[in-house]
Amino acid sequence: MIEFELRSDAQGGGFTLPTPLHGPTLLQSPLFNKGSAFSEEEREAFGLTGLLPSHISRMDEQIERTYDDFQQKPTDMERHIFLRALQDRNETLYYRLLGEHIAEMMPLVYTPVVGAACQSFSHIFRRPRGLFISYPHRDRIEQILDNRPVRQVDVIVVTDGERILGLGDQGVGGMGIPVGKLSLYSLCGGIHPARTLPILLDTGTDNAQRLDDPLYLGWKHPRVRGQEYDDFVEIFVRAVQSRLPNALLQWEDFSRDNAARLLSKYRDRLCTFNDDIQGTAGVTTGTLLAAMKQSGRRLADQRIVILGAGSAACGIAGLLHAAMLMEGLSPAEAGGRFWLLNSRGLLVEGTADLQEFQCGFVQPAAAIAGWTTRGFEYLNLEEVVRNVRPTVLIGTSGQGGAFTESVVRQMASTVERPIIFPLSNPTSKSEATPADLLAWTEGRAIVATGSPFDPVEINGRHIPIPQCNNSYVFPGVGLGILASGARRVTDGMFMAASRALAETAPAWTNPEGALLPPLTQIRDVSRQIAVAVGEAAQRDGVADRVTRDILESRVAANMWEPIYPRLLPA
Repeated sequence: MIEFELRSDAQGGGFTLPTPLHGPTLLQSPLFNKGSAFSEEEREAFGLTGLLPSHISRMDEQIERTYDDFQQKPTDMERHIFLRALQDRNETLYYRLLGEHIAEMMPLVYTPVVGAACQSFSHIFRRPRGLFISYPHRDRIEQILDNRPVRQVDVIVVTDGERILGLGDQGVGGMGIPVGKLSLYSLCGGIHPARTLPILLDTGTDNAQRLDDPLYLGWKHPRVRGQEYDDFVEIFVRAVQSRLPNALLQWEDFSRDNAARLLSKYRDRLCTFNDDIQGTAGVTTGTLLAAMKQSGRRLADQRIVILGAGSAACGIAGLLHAAMLMEGLSPAEAGGRFWLLNSRGLLVEGTADLQEFQCGFVQPAAAIAGWTTRGFEYLNLEEVVRNVRPTVLIGTSGQGGAFTESVVRQMASTVERPIIFPLSNPTSKSEATPADLLAWTEGRAIVATGSPFDPVEINGRHIPIPQCNNSYVFPGVGLGILASGARRVTDGMFMAASRALAETAPAWTNPEGALLPPLTQIRDVSRQIAVAVGEAAQRDGVADRVTRDILESRVAANMWEPIYPRLLPA
């Protein structure tokens, strides 16, 4: 375990970084390595003379060389592998390259390509990153945490790999998600990569393809469930409280049965949140608030149908419900605005096997009186759309193509500007393509998606498709938590993040503008969200009071720029 401490450089500006590493070991450490950019003095001081070509490169030369190499890769998977290898070789160069080509490269380091990378994890594995905590090692978790590469950790992203995007159980391959998420914390929110730690809780897998694969790198055992699983997670949480008590812990891609339950269990014990629930809710609410500006409507007046009734869907509905209360609706009035469907149909009073987190979004039987003679359990999406006449349709189902032409045309026949958000990812799981949605609505639909899509040309218009991606929210939330010193994460902090995001959208001031700002502005977006989150943390009593000026300065101080520091012997 090493110390990593950037210090202001009194001699020439910028920063200095003490390091005990030397020679080939230094060149193999991505947090300290500069490759061909080591200065003459650094080469002499750290025993690098002769280990590198004689030319001392500038950062822009390295970026040009690396980007040329990147462009030679023929497939998205090979580009993903190339970028991951760069991250494992030289983190500063990696983030500088991503920052200069963010729109092109974000889909490669996260959705949608990260999904395929998780599926192929054991076949493309090059170099370990983060911590793998296997169930057989459950009595040694504190010791495993002590094996982390860097002492100070500000942000942990943890998964058990059971529900990776819309791809299901990937076992140990799920590690690609924490690695990718933390890359976005650094890229979009400026949190230094040395302060982040990805963790995979390996409790086995029920994916027969993985278990039958001789190259599978995880624990080859059916998933541990029930009390044994809960005890394992409890041991992990206690180890984090013991070893990293001030770290923010983000839960990622846990199953429907575990995600909301674990969040509820631990949110008052840790500074923690679940991005699939709260981050998805935050970005969806922010994007929908911008859509309200674009369409000239009030959120409180919307009728919202959500296909998919898992923890993500209920998280979205919960935050939108809170936003409607802020616009003056009563809880009962706001509750009547939401219609959620799971794989068996509409959630109605009497629906069997409801999860606790779904109970707040169950419609009374009287609400569907006269809809059908077959029984509510047979109510499908098309029937719900026909009867509810929704103004907003959101997809979190993971069912590619679920928003059919007949469903969309039915919706568009009753509302001038239908708002349709197919949010499932990766791309193959999207409920519809933007091109189809716009064609079926004669270009009237307001569309945002969970995965990246190309712009659509229709009726002489060029329509960019905003990606309603959590990366617009969680990096700023994390940055605001660190800057404010928040001890817990509240729903009010995510509401503040949603409103701050909406206010950065071009549509907020221009009805013809986009629902989300361009990715090239995402660090500024994260900064504004961070300040809003920090202020909300103070209002909610989970952070000490400071002035806005002090909070803004703390946010700025926590935002790292990928520039090489001057290395000093430790």
